[in-house]
Amino acid sequence: MALELRQQLKLAQKLVMTPQLRQAIKLLQLNRLELTAALRAEIEQNPALEEDLGTFDADELAHGLSSTFESTEPGRESDVTERIPRDDDLADTNWADYANNFDSNFSFSRETPPADAPSQFDFIWEKPGLDSYLQWQLAHSYLEDSEWDVALFIIGNLNRYGFLETDIDEIIAKTDSDRDEVEYVIEVIQDLDPPGIAARDISESLYLQLERLGMIDSLAAEIVKNHLPLLQTKNFKELVKATGHKRNEIMRAVNFITTELTPFPGLPYAEENTNYIVPDVYVRKIDGEYVVTLNDDDLPRVKLSSYYQELLESGGDLQKDSKNYISEKVKSAEWFIKSIHQRQKTIFKVMESLLRFQYEFFERGPRYLKPLILRDVAEDIDMHESTISRVTSNKYAHTPQGIYELKYFFSTAIPREGGEALAAESIRERIRTMIQDEDKHKPLSDNAISQKLSNEFDIKIARRTVAKYREQLKILPVKHRRIPK
Repeated sequence: MALELRQQLKLAQKLVMTPQLRQAIKLLQLNRLELTAALRAEIEQNPALEEDLGTFDADELAHGLSSTFESTEPGRESDVTERIPRDDDLADTNWADYANNFDSNFSFSRETPPADAPSQFDFIWEKPGLDSYLQWQLAHSYLEDSEWDVALFIIGNLNRYGFLETDIDEIIAKTDSDRDEVEYVIEVIQDLDPPGIAARDISESLYLQLERLGMIDSLAAEIVKNHLPLLQTKNFKELVKATGHKRNEIMRAVNFITTELTPFPGLPYAEENTNYIVPDVYVRKIDGEYVVTLNDDDLPRVKLSSYYQELLESGGDLQKDSKNYISEKVKSAEWFIKSIHQRQKTIFKVMESLLRFQYEFFERGPRYLKPLILRDVAEDIDMHESTISRVTSNKYAHTPQGIYELKYFFSTAIPREGGEALAAESIRERIRTMIQDEDKHKPLSDNAISQKLSNEFDIKIARRTVAKYREQLKILPVKHRRIPK
C-alpha cells in the first residue's frame, strides 16, 4: 500500500472554551484576597476599566451582593473622581527629623532625640531569622576561613526546629574538610544561643540545654539521654525501675524537663508569617432569621471608563486601529464586570443552599451536621457540580458557630441503626467531645470509643475507623493521653 498525502473535509462538533469563559471560571475559584489582587491587576492592564471612588447607592447595598453590581438604569456613570483642593495639600515634611544618623561620632550621651522621633530600628522591615542570628554570633568567634565554610554549611542545613539535618560524613564531603575540623565547628555552634541548637535529635537538644545549666550529672540528664521513649509515653513505673530512683524524684525531674527546657530550640526564630483567614461570606442571625451577605470590604468597585465610552461613541479623528483597540478593551471590561457579578451571585446562591441543607448546624453546632454532597447543592440551585466545587474551594464563611471552609459543609454519610444517617464530621465532633470529657487518668481507647458510640448513639463504626478519625483530629493515642495519679 502506497503512502500519500490527502486533503479531507470533515464536520465535527467540539466544546471550545472561549477566553471569556476561561476568565469567568478562573474568577469563580479565586478566594477574596486573590480576587482583590485580580481586580487590581485588571484595572492596571485595561484602560477602559477604572475604580469607582463614589459613594455607595442605597439600592445597591440592598442586594447584598458584590460592590460591582450593575445598575439597570439607563445612562452611563459619571466620573466621580474629584481633584484635591490646594488647601488640602499635606504640609511640607521636614525630612531632616527622620534622617538616619549612623555617624561614628553620634552618641546618645551628647544628643537626646525627641520623645516622638522614630528610632533607627523602626526602619528594619525584616525579622532576623535563625541563620542571621547564628552568623552574627559566629562573627565574634575566631574561626579560620575553612572553618567558616564548614560553619555556614552547617547553619544552612538546620531545619526550622534548629536540628542538624545532615551527618558528619556529608559535611566532610561537601566542604572538603576533615572530621576533627567538622566536629570542632559543630561544638562551636552548639555553644551558641539558643541552647540546644545544631542537635541531631530531641534527646541531644535537651541534653545540651542541661549541660549549659551545669546539670550534666543530674537525673534529668540521665532521663533525656537514655530513657526519653519512656518519658514520651509517660511510663513512670518503668522509669523508676530503669533509673533506680524514687517516684517523687522522677516526677521532679520530669517536671523540670517539661517546664524549663524546650524540645525545639530553633522554633522561636522561624521566619514564618501568620496568615489570617478572611471570610468571603457572612451568615448572621438577625431577628430570628439568617441573613447571607458577601464580604466586600476593601474590594475595589469597578466600572467602565466614561471617557473611553464617549471617545468610542463620538469617533472623532480616531484611526481604525485605535478605534478597534478601544472597542476591544471596552468589551473586555464589560465582560470582566459581568464575570465578577456572576461570581458573587453564584457564591450567594451556594451559601443560601448550604444554609437550607445545614440549618441545624447553624442553630446547634457541628454535631448536627448532615450528610451532603455536591450534587445535592447543584440540583438545588440548578448548576453543575463542577461549578459548586469551584465555588466552595478556598473560600470561608463566618457563621455563628465560627469560621469554616465551604467544603466543610459537605460530608459523607455514615449509616445508623434505627435512625437517619450521620455526617462523618458529626461523628468526629462526638469523638472529640468524648475525649475532652474523659477521665485523664483512665482515658478511652479507640475500642472503648467505638463501643460507646454504638451503645449511646447507635453508631456502628469499627475501631480502625475511630483511630482514623482521631488521627484526623490530631489527637494522641490513649498511651500518650494518660496522666498518672
